[in-house]
Amino acid sequence: MTTVLITGASAGLGAAFARGFAAKGCDLVLVARDKDRLDAVAEALGREFGTAAEVLPADLLDAGDCAAVAERLADRARPVDILVNNAGFGLPAPFPYSPVEDEERMLDLLVKVPLRLTHAVLPGLRERRRGAVLNVSSVAGLLPTGTYGAAKAWVTAFSESLRVDMEPYGVRVLAVVPGFTRTEFQERAGMDVSSLRDAVWLEPDAVVDRALRDLALRRPVSITGGRYRAYAFAARHLPRTFVARKMARTRRAPADRPDERGR
Repeated sequence: MTTVLITGASAGLGAAFARGFAAKGCDLVLVARDKDRLDAVAEALGREFGTAAEVLPADLLDAGDCAAVAERLADRARPVDILVNNAGFGLPAPFPYSPVEDEERMLDLLVKVPLRLTHAVLPGLRERRRGAVLNVSSVAGLLPTGTYGAAKAWVTAFSESLRVDMEPYGVRVLAVVPGFTRTEFQERAGMDVSSLRDAVWLEPDAVVDRALRDLALRRPVSITGGRYRAYAFAARHLPRTFVARKMARTRRAPADRPDERGR
């Protein structure tokens, strides 16, 4: 029986990954800050799939809580076969208009936490010569899109490098690179997405279905939807300076944007 540990599992993509793996008969370890929401997810999965779901409440930005999750991943007596690094958040204002403390917290959760948890699970995966790590990145990491995009670019690069290093041990590594997805992410970040057309939005279950297919096919990166695959193709071929200038215009604080007369 495969055991999957998922961070940020109480809602959004994390809960969708829990459903996707539960449908495949996997046991789950669900990690998030809100115990009540985790319990609700575990109960629902038990009713629908008969899934055994261990609830592990943890604030991954708390050193003690993060260490507890790392210890669970390293527990040889209760091995975890697949790690899904999904927890994360964004900020409503571009750097440097957000408080530096918030920027540091975001960087810690998007970069340091996946690094630490992956480091904890890998010795067991190498020893058993099987298993997988899925790191949830973002299409924001494909182009210059601020500090969130920079952190997600690290996640994708880390995943692709780790995949090469772990391949001789039979361990799979996949970077999941979603676009705009209907989750709580935008609301929690205080982002105004009212101008976005319906066509750009992805459903969490569609992202997970694609990711699990790409994992089975041992692909390095999973991108859902033709629109976002075209975006990724363009990102690889457009001049970086041109793209950086275009993206910078979308990240300026309102007070810095010139009015129609150029002031």
